[in-house]
Amino acid sequence: MTGYRRGDVVLVGFVFSDESGAKHRPAVILSSPAYHQNRKEVIVAAITSNIDRVLFGDYSLAGWKEAGLLFPSLVTGILRTIETQMIHRRLGSVSRRELAAIDTNLRNILAL
Repeated sequence: MTGYRRGDVVLVGFVFSDESGAKHRPAVILSSPAYHQNRKEVIVAAITSNIDRVLFGDYSLAGWKEAGLLFPSLVTGILRTIETQMIHRRLGSVSRRELAAIDTNLRNILAL
């Protein structure tokens, strides 16, 4: 995989969990460079601007502007593996500090 790195915020085509449709939404790349080396996929977490509903595993981004987002946002506990061709463009990236906090949430979500 070239062009995208862990922590990048990208615009992707997300299929709804009930497969009733899809829409473009931001997501943060969670998978590692080692994972990307021989794969055509990335693992992402969806990002939402619905900050009024924080669920288990969600993380409120303090640096949402720096991440290239238009509104205050949450990194959700909604994880997907997508093909890199589903990435439309890079919007920005999250800071190392925020990526570490997202990692903590991932460990809690997956009971690691």
